[in-house]
Amino acid sequence: RTTVSHHLKVLREAGVLRSEKIGKEVWFWLDKDHLIDALGAVRDYLKEKA
Repeated sequence: RTTVSHHLKVLREAGVLRSEKIGKEVWFWLDKDHLIDALGAVRDYLKEKA
């Protein structure tokens, strides 16, 4: 469980995940806008290197 918590924290700090604490539970979901921007940057990088 510690490893999963660590990875969730890293992804949240990187902006890939968003979270909300509801009672004792924490809900996570993907930040779609951040992922679209990141994938666009990867696509542009690959176009330049091709």
